[in-house]
Amino acid sequence: MWKLKRDIEDDEDLLMLGAGYIYLQLQSKKINNKIKRRFWVRPTLQKRNLFGVDELLKNLQDDDIGLNGELRSSFKNFLRMSTEDFENLICLIGPAIHKQNTNWRTAISVTERLALTLRFLATGDSYHSMMYQFKISTQSISLIVPEVCEAIVKALSEYIKVGTYINK
Repeated sequence: MWKLKRDIEDDEDLLMLGAGYIYLQLQSKKINNKIKRRFWVRPTLQKRNLFGVDELLKNLQDDDIGLNGELRSSFKNFLRMSTEDFENLICLIGPAIHKQNTNWRTAISVTERLALTLRFLATGDSYHSMMYQFKISTQSISLIVPEVCEAIVKALSEYIKVGTYINK
C-alpha cells in the first residue's frame, strides 16, 4: 500500500515536470518566432541633426538675405509664410508643442514641428513622403501634425473666427 501511494506521487511529480518542460519549450518558441527588427531607427532618419529641416530653413533664410520683394521668396515659397510670421508663430505656440529630451534620444524641436506641419498644410504631401524630407518617422509625423494644428487653432482663436459646425 505504501509503495503504491509513493508510485502515484512519483507519477504526479513526473507529470508536473513534463508539463513544465513543455511550457518552457513553447515559451522559447514564442520568443524565437518574434519578428526581428532590422534597426531601431532608419539610418537615414538618424541623420536628422545633420541634414534635417533646421539646416534647410537656415539655408532658405540665407538665400533671402539682401533680396527685396518677390526675389525674397525662398523661405516663403517653402512654408507659405514669411520668416517674421514663422518666428511670431513659434513664440505663440512654442511652449505648447515643446517636448523634453530623454536619455535615449533628442526631442524633435519646436521649429521642426512647426515647419513640418506648415509644409504638410501647404502641400498636402503624404506622411511617408514627408518622412524623407524632414527625416522624421511617419509615426511621429502622424502625432505631430494634429498636435501642432490644435496648438495653432488654440493660439490664433482670439485673432480669427473658428467655426463650430461639426459634420454629423
